[in-house]
Amino acid sequence: MKQIERAPKWINEQLNKEVNKLRLNEEFQALINDINEKYLYWDKVKYHTTNFVSEPKILWSAIKLSRTINAKKIQFGEHKFIYNLTDYIQKGLHEFDLHIGGHLGTKNLIPEDDKKRYLVSSIMEEAIASSQIEGAVTTRKQAKEMLRKNIKPKNKSEQMILNNYITIKHIVEIKDEPITTERFLEIHQLISNQTLPDKKYEGKYRKDNEIKVIDVVNGNVVHSPPDYREISKLMNDVFLFFNKDKNDQFIHPIIKGCIIHFMIGFIHPFVDGNGRTARALFYWYLLKNGYWLTEYLSISRLIVKSKAQYARAYQYTEIDDNDLTYFINYKIKTMQMAFDSLREYIQLKINEKRKVINFQRIKGINTRQAEIIKWLFEEPNLMFSVKEIENRLTISNQTARTDLTELVNRGYLEIINLNNKTKGFCRTDDFENILKKELPKN
Repeated sequence: MKQIERAPKWINEQLNKEVNKLRLNEEFQALINDINEKYLYWDKVKYHTTNFVSEPKILWSAIKLSRTINAKKIQFGEHKFIYNLTDYIQKGLHEFDLHIGGHLGTKNLIPEDDKKRYLVSSIMEEAIASSQIEGAVTTRKQAKEMLRKNIKPKNKSEQMILNNYITIKHIVEIKDEPITTERFLEIHQLISNQTLPDKKYEGKYRKDNEIKVIDVVNGNVVHSPPDYREISKLMNDVFLFFNKDKNDQFIHPIIKGCIIHFMIGFIHPFVDGNGRTARALFYWYLLKNGYWLTEYLSISRLIVKSKAQYARAYQYTEIDDNDLTYFINYKIKTMQMAFDSLREYIQLKINEKRKVINFQRIKGINTRQAEIIKWLFEEPNLMFSVKEIENRLTISNQTARTDLTELVNRGYLEIINLNNKTKGFCRTDDFENILKKELPKN
């Protein structure tokens, strides 16, 4: 990744005079407002040419002045940060309050009968994507097959995904609990299990300053975390921020979630696994504060597609006087995309369900069996285990076994012994003939 250029100093007597001359120029103010809505950094601002600004640094000086005047301040340990609530951010927060936390706007978004199944699928997506951000190399299809079939991880990538899956399910169970040092370290231990250079690092704060965040492309150091001796104090400040509902100033829960996410990356309390832990805490904080639809959003899947922007959001914040707005802006954008993606996914599943209805017309077939028949009709080479059907349909092991056995008795499926313990179920050679015979004609 290209090194980010440092902005010029924006405060001096000459710049102040030039900015003051333009303060009543409506076109100039409109340009500043537009740049602030997009929240551009100097590396983009310097290319904005106008006929009334002689030098880009004059424009930058005016932008920084406007941001500084309106900024809200926050502090962790000795580290001071600011952020601005732009119209874009406030509009996003309003929409999230309506759709992600508001029950009126979302009660019909996810069909009640399918909530559990959609939840399992979204947790899988989030676990896979959050691991891929940190370098896990596997396809979504392979990863989902591993999780559904309870296959033991074969490598570090698969172990990372399984760890994330277990961690997210654990967070859903404890979402209403306050965070403590013990719970935080437990989250890291779950996430990092068998994936670190040495097991002794799991669930333990780092003990030195050897950790640097390196750009994998050019090897440049893009972030040097605070001294390891600050970690305990800084993390206690983060826990207080996480748990405390009443503050001297009101901070919107989603903004707080974004700041918590950023701070874990900034502090870098662990040897490895900081990114996965940060995203897990963001997920936890939103659930804790009533944004129940977060359970169904795979925000990390969108981050995977924009990893460079994700990294830059961190870097812009640090290089520009710890201005968190860059990171908040990025998170709001990815959350909007995740919500849009969820709506598309649900519509796709509703359309698929309509196809299942056709197979439900077969006499004596229940909804689950109709779905199994549909899968086999569309993908003739599929093979299931009882455990996979249990995970796919979020049903008990006995129900999955009964459904498959009945389909065997009706001639749709045959049993193949995969090993001494596991049986596989696949469609019979006579599958299509039986289907034609039993499926009522229109």
